[in-house]
Amino acid sequence: MSFTFLLTTLVVVVTPGTGVVYTLAAGLTHGRRAGVVAAFGCTLATLPHLFAAVTGLAALLHAGTVAFTVVKYLGAAYLLYMAWAMLRDRSALVVDPEAAPRSTSRLIGSAVLVNLFNPKPALFFLAFLPQFVAAGDVRAMLRLGAVFMALTFVVFTAYGLGAAALRKRLPQHPGLLTGMRRGFAACFVALSLRLAVA
Repeated sequence: MSFTFLLTTLVVVVTPGTGVVYTLAAGLTHGRRAGVVAAFGCTLATLPHLFAAVTGLAALLHAGTVAFTVVKYLGAAYLLYMAWAMLRDRSALVVDPEAAPRSTSRLIGSAVLVNLFNPKPALFFLAFLPQFVAAGDVRAMLRLGAVFMALTFVVFTAYGLGAAALRKRLPQHPGLLTGMRRGFAACFVALSLRLAVA
């Protein structure tokens, strides 16, 4: 495993995308546990991308323009739905220590759906990862894929815990929470448009 691979992987993971936005929102709204669970769910969502890359399905999907376009627009539509839900639900970013915690399965399910349609891991496994393994070396691809997943979990957990650390200060600034809710919704819209035109 080369330094170039590690550095590029870290840059890809750290760059904010749909998974980061979701993890930040979970940490801000529901605290440390939710931030870590969201990070785990987003990491779990990279498994199908790795499996597709290993089996060659990603290349076939990318070559088949109709199938690729359908998947792409489904992802864009889901991100728009997330933006609409964030704007519609005024409790989406409300810090309430007395509120019941969100269930682990729901947090993971939403995280998986959000990051499953994220083009970033798909492009990583399709275009970048094969450059570092010999043709047909499935074991090496799995090993490097595991490194990507480990870095994803560590970085996303840091995002989630960092967001959770801000929770105690946010109730004193309700206007800030409203602005953040709109900001997250705008991020989902921007990511949806980027996915649709990519």
